[in-house]
This record gives sequence, structure tokens and C-alpha cells, in this order.
Amino acid sequence: MKISQNDLVKAYFMENEGRDIAHPEVVDYVTAEYQRLTNGEKFRDPDRAIRKLAQEVFLIKVSKGVYRYEQDLAHKRSLENFTSIQKKEIFEKDGYVCAKCGKDKKYYPNAEFHIDHIVPKDDGGKAVIENGQVLCSRCNFIKTNTKQTSTGKKMFINLYELAKKEDNKEVLNFCEDLLNVFEKHNVNGHIEWNK
Repeated sequence: MKISQNDLVKAYFMENEGRDIAHPEVVDYVTAEYQRLTNGEKFRDPDRAIRKLAQEVFLIKVSKGVYRYEQDLAHKRSLENFTSIQKKEIFEKDGYVCAKCGKDKKYYPNAEFHIDHIVPKDDGGKAVIENGQVLCSRCNFIKTNTKQTSTGKKMFINLYELAKKEDNKEVLNFCEDLLNVFEKHNVNGHIEWNK
């Protein structure tokens, strides 16, 4: 009987329960093992199979490209998607304007807009109106799965560096004030700001 590709990935994580495993290790193993078990057939897109298991809450995403299986936690976390009614309400709340770049649907009628979780689903972000925002497709792609605060802090650090280079005192002071607020409240302390 032929083993499914999904089951092979699951089996590997289950055999290594409680261990943080990076993509390459899993990919190398399941690719070779699948070829061995199927007399040379290729494993199609093992990366996708791993991501799918994380989305199905079978795996815990530890960090970018690193996952772990824990039997007691598998399927007990819930990832929430917005309903179509919630999406409509968020679009109306935000006025069809991108929360990041300010792109407005009325001026860009052909642009694609998305509803985004401010706190990502993978980090426990709930599908509630308060956790939703409108992003244009470009900004949503750039944000990926980062937290809103870390994206904001990085943006202000970049703006601060540019203002220093251009000797723009007004923007420099503005960014400095905002970055001091991040530090005062210990928000995203892992992102270093060199004054």
C-alpha cells in the first residue's frame, strides 16, 4: 500500500515529538524516504505539506521554517478565519483604505484589498473585528506573518536612519519620540535601535 506524502511528513514529526525541526531536515528525509517507498516517485512540494500541517494546527510553528509536534497540543489551538460578514464590516470600518500605505479603494478601484489579522492567527490572533484591518495586496504580502508592532518599529528605525542621513531634524525627532515609546513599554525589545 502506497503511503501518502502528507502521512509521511506527519510520521516524521510524530517520531521526533517535542523536537524543533527545521524545514531542510524534514524535506531531505521525506523526499528520500518517499522515493525509496515508491520505487523512485518524486515527492511534490514537501514545503507545502509542512506548512499545511501547521495551518491545520497539527504542528506548532516555532519560528520561520522551524516546526514542532506535540501530541498534547496538536489540534487544540484554534486558528480563526474572518467570516464574509466580518470582512464586510472591517472594510466598512476602515473605509476601504489600506492601514499601512493609505491606498484608497475609491482612487484605486482595480487594486486588490485584503482583510488582515493584526495579531497573526499563528500567534493566537482571533477573528474579531478589533483584530482586523484592511491592507492592499502589496502591504499584505510585505507584512506576511509579522506582528503589527514589529513591522511598525522596523519602519520607524528605517525612517530614523534615512532622516539621520538627510539631516532632517523634524523627522528625526518624530521617529526618536516614537521609538522611545517602543522602548518605554518594552515592545519588540528584540529589535535593536541604535541611537
